[in-house]
Amino acid sequence: MAVGLFGGAFDPPHDGHVALAHAAKEHFGLPKLIVLVAEAPGHKDVELPAGLRLELARAAFPDDDVRLDPHARTIDLLRDEDFVDPIFLIGADQFVDFLTWKEPEDVLELTRLGVATRPGFDHGLLDTVLRNLSRPDRVEFFDIEPNPAASREIRARIALGEPLVGLVPPAVERLIQEQGLYRGD
Repeated sequence: MAVGLFGGAFDPPHDGHVALAHAAKEHFGLPKLIVLVAEAPGHKDVELPAGLRLELARAAFPDDDVRLDPHARTIDLLRDEDFVDPIFLIGADQFVDFLTWKEPEDVLELTRLGVATRPGFDHGLLDTVLRNLSRPDRVEFFDIEPNPAASREIRARIALGEPLVGLVPPAVERLIQEQGLYRGD
């Protein structure tokens, strides 16, 4: 049985992340989803320490296996762990940059990619990446509804004291408020 892998900084996790995970579970019939919170992401800076982001991710994904990922790059995770028939889930915007990942061809040898696309996304960009892969058969697209949530904008809203309704799961919002996260003071 396939296992879904969904990695990210989750700084903070938002409704778009949750929607992608839900759609992937349905599309691929995943009995198990492992949410991997990047301890030190190799591709971006984070505001909160890994332990707090892990706590937020557990609140956002209460029914899933949420773990801290000590690897900076996906290929290192896949080489160090023994996942059975993994499907690594990413958004279309991340797939556009897939060829810049560390050893993308080796990533595709160790996992299939489940790529979430949304209405209006330029599929020409996706096709360009596919044409440059030796194993495009290891990539499968699935649809998700558009979601306006983005971690950067959410952090900015929190710093301004603006509401987060419809942007993050209620349990995540509660933790952010209780712990005074992302206030910028």
